[in-house]
Amino acid sequence: MSTRERSGCPISLSLELVGDRWTLLIIRDLVFAGKRHFREFLQSDEGISSRTLAERLQTLQDEGILIRSDDPSHGLKAIYRLTEAGIDLLPVLATLGAWGSKYRKADDKLARIAENLAAGGEPALERLKQKLRAEHLG
Repeated sequence: MSTRERSGCPISLSLELVGDRWTLLIIRDLVFAGKRHFREFLQSDEGISSRTLAERLQTLQDEGILIRSDDPSHGLKAIYRLTEAGIDLLPVLATLGAWGSKYRKADDKLARIAENLAAGGEPALERLKQKLRAEHLG
């Protein structure tokens, strides 16, 4: 996935990084499902291919959204964690979730989660960001 910048527009620049089908779903899985390992991401309902996943994870690392480190409990595994820039994507996920629960045929349980997060406003987002910082940034 190329992140070659076509313009200086902040929306365009953001979409060049997170505007494909998979990137925000990977971040969603880190934030809401607690996924940290490559194989866990492959098991998501959307069915990402291993090649696409590897490319997206590398791009997210290159762009400073994720960090990859060795898993101390298993020498052949890596752990993926969000950076502050990745954690700051939470409002984007919350807004997309609220919109999708309102205008699309979303799963009832997942729609309620999205609606509750949106209803909590900035305080709810900040509480979740603090939790993510503790989990991902140590």
